[in-house]
Amino acid sequence: MTGEVHQGDQASEAYRRGQERLGEIYAGELADIPEGLLAFNDVMMRTLFAEVWDRDVLSIRDRRLLLLGVIAARGAADAFAVHARAALRRGELDADGLRETLVLLAPYAGYPVVAPLIGVVEQAIAEVAADRAADGAPDDGPGDGSGDAPGGGPGATDDEAR
Repeated sequence: MTGEVHQGDQASEAYRRGQERLGEIYAGELADIPEGLLAFNDVMMRTLFAEVWDRDVLSIRDRRLLLLGVIAARGAADAFAVHARAALRRGELDADGLRETLVLLAPYAGYPVVAPLIGVVEQAIAEVAADRAADGAPDDGPGDGSGDAPGGGPGATDDEAR
């Protein structure tokens, strides 16, 4: 039975793929949790990150914008900060693009819900700029986000287009 793939092996492979995708999506923002430590995390890695985020219909940038809208509407400032920093670090949005998300979201989600996110966005922009300055990267912003547009966009790779 050497060629047989066991269900446990498949689950571990899905978990590993999920961890890789999580690291990519969040640009190292979140810590890895070992498989088997939390059942909730195991299921999330195998389904959300190894399956849902790995689909190639929407780009990561498109998915991020959808999430930013949902998270803003729910008033989840901490989660918004995580996604804002990841979007900046990955070049999916630049500082002005991230600020513009709030301009669009305010009338839809409500000004009182979105207004506190202004500080969250400015903090994320400052943190990413400081990280880049410490790494010696030019402080010209994280890019215009066009490289991760559906269909490739300038300079996008196949992985970026997901």
